[in-house]
Amino acid sequence: MAINAEHEIHKRRFSRNLGVGLALAGFVGLVFALSVVKVQTGGLLEGYDHQPRVSMTPVTEDGATETTATEEAGE
Repeated sequence: MAINAEHEIHKRRFSRNLGVGLALAGFVGLVFALSVVKVQTGGLLEGYDHQPRVSMTPVTEDGATETTATEEAGE
């Protein structure tokens, strides 16, 4: 014979599990949405990898990009 009576602790566990599940689903949805936006915008969202980026260097009046003294020295 199966026990059919649901104890009060089972109801509390279910509500906690539901809350954790919804929070996890929301986090996964947020990461997925950010990934989709990053893929769709392409080069607008560049990561910082400690390398000089051409898109970040200012352009001078003659159309060339400015260089710093350390870039000219080859460091």
